[in-house]
Amino acid sequence: MGLHIDAAPKSGENPPPVSRRYAWAVFVLIIGLMLSDYLSRQVINAIFPFLKSDWGLSDTQLGSLVSVVALVVGTMTLPISILADRFGRVKSVTIMAIVWSAATIACGLSGNFVSLFIARALVGLGEAGYSSAGGAILTYVFPKRLHSTVIGAFLAAALFGSVLGVVLGGMIAKALGWHMAFILVGAVGFLLAIGFPLVVKEPRPSTLSGMPTMPLREMAYELVRYRTICWTYIGSGFAMFVQGSVIAWIPSYVNRYYGLDPAESAMRAGVLVLLAGIGMTLGGALADRLSVKQAKNRLRVPAAYGLISGSILITAFFLPPGTVQFATIGLGLFISAGFAGPSGAVVAEITSPSIRATAFAAMILGNNLIGLAPGPFITGMIADAAGLDVAMRLMLIASLLSSAFYFLAAQNYDKDKSESGGVPIFV
Repeated sequence: MGLHIDAAPKSGENPPPVSRRYAWAVFVLIIGLMLSDYLSRQVINAIFPFLKSDWGLSDTQLGSLVSVVALVVGTMTLPISILADRFGRVKSVTIMAIVWSAATIACGLSGNFVSLFIARALVGLGEAGYSSAGGAILTYVFPKRLHSTVIGAFLAAALFGSVLGVVLGGMIAKALGWHMAFILVGAVGFLLAIGFPLVVKEPRPSTLSGMPTMPLREMAYELVRYRTICWTYIGSGFAMFVQGSVIAWIPSYVNRYYGLDPAESAMRAGVLVLLAGIGMTLGGALADRLSVKQAKNRLRVPAAYGLISGSILITAFFLPPGTVQFATIGLGLFISAGFAGPSGAVVAEITSPSIRATAFAAMILGNNLIGLAPGPFITGMIADAAGLDVAMRLMLIASLLSSAFYFLAAQNYDKDKSESGGVPIFV
C-alpha cells in the first residue's frame, strides 16, 4: 500500500503525508504488534505461582524475570532507536518483532532459572526499540490534534497486551502447562511480524524533514536541552514504576490474599489491568481536549493523575482484601495510567522531527530504568522481607513523585515551546 498526500488539509494544521485509510491500517498493525510485545513481556506474571511451585523460586528471583526485560529495553532503546531513525523504522520494527517472538518461544523451552533468565533478556532485546519506532510511525501518519489520543491508545495496547498475557498465560498454563503458554504467545508474534512490512511502507525521504542526519553529539544535546522534556522523562519513569510493579505482582497478590488458584487470580488481575488500559486511552483523549486552549494542560493533567491515583491506591492497599479493596484498586489504576499519551505528545511537540524515534526512546529509557526495571524487582525484595502487602503500599510513593515532576515540567513548558519554535509535528 503506497503513500499519498491528502488533497485538502484542514485550516491551521499541517497536512498529513498519508491517506486516512492508510493511517488507520498502520494504526491497527502497530497496535497488534504492541499487544504481541506485551503478551510476550507479561505472560510470565501469570506463571509466577507455577514457577514458584515447580522450581522453588523466591519473590526476588521472580521479580528479576520481569525486571531483566525492562533493564535490557532501557539500556538498548536509545542505540536501537537511533538505528531505526537512520535505517528505516518499518524494517527495524519487523526485525524486532521476529527477535522477541523467537525469544518468547525460547522461554517455553527453558529447563531452569538461568536459561529462562537469559531468554527473558533476549525478549527485552527484541522489544527495546519498538515503542519509540512505533510511536514515531504513528506521529508521522496522524495529525497533531490526535497525537495524545493515538499515542495514548498505542501505549494502552501495552496494558491490554498485559491483560491478555496475564489472563491467557494463566489459562494456558493451567490447561497445557506453562511452557506451552510461552510457545503459543511467541507464535502469534511471528505471524504479525511477517504481515507488518507487507502493509506498512517506509516513508519517502521527501516526506520527512528534509534536514540532513543529525550528528550524534547534537542529537544528545537536543534530547536534554529542554527542562520540560527532562522532567517529563522522569515523571513518566516514576509513573511506570507503579504500572510495572502492580502489573507484575497483582496476580500473585490476588492468589495469596484472596485465596484463589493461579488461573482465577490471573482473570481477576486481568480485570484490573484492563481498567488501566481503558484509563490510559481516555486519559490521553481528556488531555487533548483540555489542551486545546491551554497547551500546558498536557502536563498538568498527568500531574493530577499521579496525585489522585497515588492517594487512592495507597488507601486501597491498607483495606482488607475483598470487594471494596478490589474496586478501589481498579479506580486507582484507571486514573493512574492516563499519563502516557500526554507525555508522548509533549516529547513529540518539542523535539526535532528528524530524531523523533530517538526522543521517544529517551522517554522509554526513563520509563524502564526509573520504573519498569527496578519496580518489580524492588517490590519482590520488599515482599521477601516484609510481605507483599507492605511492598504494594510502599511502591506507590513513586506515584506522588511522578506528580511532582510533571508539575515541574508544566512550569517550563511555555518557555521551552517558544524556544523550540513549536516544532512541526507531522514528520
